[in-house]
Amino acid sequence: MLPVPVTGREVAKQRKVSGNPDPNEVRGTPGRSELKGKNMKSTSGKREWGSLAAAKSGQFQIGGDLSVNRLGFGAMRITGKGVWGEPKDRGETIRVLRRVVDLGINFIDTADSYGPAVSEEIIAEALHPYPEGLVIATKAGFDRPGPDKWVTNGRPEHLRAALEGSLRRLRLERIDVFQLHRIDDKVPAEDQLGALKELQAQGKIKHIGLSEVSVAQIEHARRILPIVSVQNRYSVVDRAADDVVDYCERENVGFIPWFPLAAGDVSAAGSALERTAKQLKITPSQLALKWLLWRSPVILPIPGTSRVAHLDENVAAAALEVDDATLQGLGKLAQGA
Repeated sequence: MLPVPVTGREVAKQRKVSGNPDPNEVRGTPGRSELKGKNMKSTSGKREWGSLAAAKSGQFQIGGDLSVNRLGFGAMRITGKGVWGEPKDRGETIRVLRRVVDLGINFIDTADSYGPAVSEEIIAEALHPYPEGLVIATKAGFDRPGPDKWVTNGRPEHLRAALEGSLRRLRLERIDVFQLHRIDDKVPAEDQLGALKELQAQGKIKHIGLSEVSVAQIEHARRILPIVSVQNRYSVVDRAADDVVDYCERENVGFIPWFPLAAGDVSAAGSALERTAKQLKITPSQLALKWLLWRSPVILPIPGTSRVAHLDENVAAAALEVDDATLQGLGKLAQGA
């Protein structure tokens, strides 16, 4: 039996049945109908992505034909607590997404499991019809039984159903970059990758990526189908994937570091990063992003936020000037910490 995708509306219904309040209703966040007409200008049309703020991060060609500014946006945090349900302030979330494209970010990463479904739904609500040149990457490979709960599911029928759900919610005919969220060790990898290859042949996926994989797993996958991106946990204070970054750079595969700011760990008081940032009169988060952009030309950081002010701060990191010696020394300090 095919799994039934859970939508944001169904999550809300589950809250009502269980007696748990909808956080939007508790806080008086305006609903969709109220948001229409309130700072909801169209985002469609042609943009000169190379002339906007995020362009200072540099550019990368995903799969050789999708040109993006390297500083992207991760859309996991535009959902509720535990990556479950609606965000606290849907209006601010809409403003964040519209500000994303205004700042020149043309690479947005999401997943069907964020919400679940909520992140994709809000992206479409805020940005569709999409401006030309905006690349939306999504992922599949998890079931979500509840807040902060993640269960891998790489069964081909699940991946097919997840893709159809993402196409519907994002209002797209084809996903530019569809990523296997995890390789499920309960299902042969060949079956999972084979399902994505079939969907790609049907024209529903343009490019395919992987998430949380080793070099050996990437090489195995590439014997089955082309892989254009890898998304692993990585930051200046979390260097376990250094070998994967080096491999991706050699092979010109995009490396998307999730958790690029380590949920605030990079700002730890007294750390080498915090001391250096203070000397440079910038924030530790900005320095952490600058380091990622310096670390390799194939790295596409995707810091996420639910606040416009924080988004502006992140994008400002692209234009910062920090010398190579400082960044190299910072990397060595963090690696040895």
